[in-house]
Amino acid sequence: MKQTISILSLTLLLAACGDASSDQAKTEEKKEAAAATGSSYVIDTVATTVDWKATHKGGLAPRFGIISVNDGSLSVENGAVTGGNFTVNVAGLKVDSASVTEPDKKPADLEAHLKSPDFFDVAKYPQAKFVITKVAPYDSTQQKSLLPGATNLISGNLTLKDSTLNVTFPAQVTITDNEVVARAKFTIDRTAWGIHYKTEGSPENWVISKDVEVGFNLKAAKK
Repeated sequence: MKQTISILSLTLLLAACGDASSDQAKTEEKKEAAAATGSSYVIDTVATTVDWKATHKGGLAPRFGIISVNDGSLSVENGAVTGGNFTVNVAGLKVDSASVTEPDKKPADLEAHLKSPDFFDVAKYPQAKFVITKVAPYDSTQQKSLLPGATNLISGNLTLKDSTLNVTFPAQVTITDNEVVARAKFTIDRTAWGIHYKTEGSPENWVISKDVEVGFNLKAAKK
């Protein structure tokens, strides 16, 4: 039995993506978690990653990298995702060396800055979390998505640092009897979660885009 569903992409942030390569997530107040009914699928933390992309308006190349997932699960009933959650290891955020082109800079330097209080403050907040609040069918006649093959709209509470907001975005998921594979890519405004570095004050301080592109490739196996 095989069915393609869709479940968004998750989370984190930074400084991000100024181009129109992904859907802008709808952001609202925190909502109640969805009832996770049906069979449980445990997220494979080795095969699952969260990608991020950040755009620097000062003329530097876009920054990008990955963040690992610590744990999580999805629930599936009658061939559809009903709920789930996962945590992201923000303290282990990695910068791809290909995105750091300046000869005087190193990926480790950018990683340290992103982990500092200017951005994620991982000493206080080492993890981010996403909790599904709603899974709805994606209707291509009503919505237009930049994600090819989107089949669902996923809503969930995204916690970054000490703030939790609800985000909604298209995603694609393939479900079999033993496995769930999901992918998604969307854009969030980091300032909504209180991450304002280089976005406030005089115009010259708007060096780093408020938008952050987040994507994920997720794999989960049935218990």
